[in-house]
Amino acid sequence: MNTPASTPAFDDPRTTWDARFAQPGLLFGDKPNAFLQREAQRIAPGSRVLSVADGEGRNAIFLAEQGHAVTAFDISPVAVDKARKWAAQRGVQVDFHVAAADAWTWTPAAFDAVAAIFVQFADPDLRRQLFGGIWQTLKPGGLLLIQGYTPKQLDYRTGGPGKLEHLYTESLLRELLPQAHWLLLREHEAELAEGHAHAGRSALIDAVARKP
Repeated sequence: MNTPASTPAFDDPRTTWDARFAQPGLLFGDKPNAFLQREAQRIAPGSRVLSVADGEGRNAIFLAEQGHAVTAFDISPVAVDKARKWAAQRGVQVDFHVAAADAWTWTPAAFDAVAAIFVQFADPDLRRQLFGGIWQTLKPGGLLLIQGYTPKQLDYRTGGPGKLEHLYTESLLRELLPQAHWLLLREHEAELAEGHAHAGRSALIDAVARKP
């Protein structure tokens, strides 16, 4: 999830995200993230998957529809309530929770895969904690799927936190996950059409890591 620099999201994230998700419709649209949709074929059938900061459920619901056992959390109870109702309408089961990233219990070796899509609300200290938790909760051989914005996104401003220290580079991800076997790691530009929050030319990084 991301938000422009002009909002107080980093000072009071729950209130900010509740207000954004309370607006009519779906903030990031009703389709799964295109990167996740493309790369999810790497996940073994019937896997246990965690979707981090999942918002209104678009990615968790997609993964559940692929036959995975999905757990998801988000800081916003408004978003999670919408996600639960949407999943029920789609006839899929997702184990949704309301939790902040620094309050989530990162149970060791609990998941076959973790999706972290535009999880860029974290400052450097929280980011180290977050990625450490993600790596801990992955089983050996598990997959981590990441998409985020790179610093060039500050030129486009078509989504994202608007804070340099919250953006990703290849070298940053390698530093955060020194033990990872990188199956995919590339910076590129593309057009995004994810609701009205991620729309237009964007500077992105796609990454898939396997835990040894």
